[in-house]
Amino acid sequence: MITKITGTLNRVLDEEVRLQVGPYEYQILVPEFVRRHVQTRVGEEITLHTSEYLDGNPMQGKVVPRLLGFSSEAELEFFELFCTVDKVGTRKAIKALVRPIKEIADAIQRQDPKWLTTLPGVGAATAEQIVATLRRKVTKFALMASARETEDGAPPTAVMDGNLIEDAYRALMSVGLSPAEARNRLDVALANGKAFKTVEEVLLEIYKHR
Repeated sequence: MITKITGTLNRVLDEEVRLQVGPYEYQILVPEFVRRHVQTRVGEEITLHTSEYLDGNPMQGKVVPRLLGFSSEAELEFFELFCTVDKVGTRKAIKALVRPIKEIADAIQRQDPKWLTTLPGVGAATAEQIVATLRRKVTKFALMASARETEDGAPPTAVMDGNLIEDAYRALMSVGLSPAEARNRLDVALANGKAFKTVEEVLLEIYKHR
């Protein structure tokens, strides 16, 4: 399976990009937030993290392999997590992800199904299901820097196990912090890129900055 591809961006279409790699041009489906991110880079070399799926109906003998592309591994990981929600398939997820991953994860974490219904193809029932399925799994995505912030030179968020970040977030809320306050304090602790091995190390870093 192709997991990453680097080449010259030839074209940016509504739901896909065309990437020139040697003598081959690859068709890669991308969500809207990725399309917006790369649309000004035609003619430049870019790298996309990819996944593959089979599009079509096997019963009719019409199955086409497709490549899906994302700007980072974290975006790809969030997409795959999003697809685990009941009745949210690959195509529906691709169409729904029109906002940056950080914004969508933040809405899921604060349990805001009304905001999620602003995403294409996400109705009220699906939004509720997304929150119920993912609200305890998206903290690290809600904290990650956007692609633009990274390009502008902001220090990288620490690369840590998602469960550790989630546990630290829950610990902060257990002592009376609101979800927004807990996220803000985690943002500060993780902003310098330092890696942590335990929840206690994260909390010590947070209270050191108080």
